[in-house]
Amino acid sequence: MKKILVLCTGNSCRSQIAEGYLRHFAGDKATVYSAGVETHGVNPKAIAIMEEDGIDISNHTSNNLNEYGDIDFDFVITVCDNALERCPCFPNNAKKFHHNFPDPAKATGTDEQVLKAFRAVREQIKTYAENFVKENL
Repeated sequence: MKKILVLCTGNSCRSQIAEGYLRHFAGDKATVYSAGVETHGVNPKAIAIMEEDGIDISNHTSNNLNEYGDIDFDFVITVCDNALERCPCFPNNAKKFHHNFPDPAKATGTDEQVLKAFRAVREQIKTYAENFVKENL
């Protein structure tokens, strides 16, 4: 079984969404983890928009990258430029992937406008995760 780590800055939105979809699409082909170079807690809006698509991430936790130093990952996916720049080199042979998704937590406007931004990013990550699983697992 492959081990996948998804990294973002605060492990609150993008990496949580990606973890949810990678778990969904990979099924028993992979164990999926997510972490941040910092921890900001799981964003309630990320939980809500994933629930809209039938994926429950309400039990996810916001984890720091340092918690996973002893795991030999097969894949490391950074989902924001900041995490890519701050991500330490992994001593193993993990294949590294990167895609800079917009940060929905920075969206402004009415509640509906902010949720619209979260949903747009969700759809981008969903497509990415589905394609990643098809191409790599």
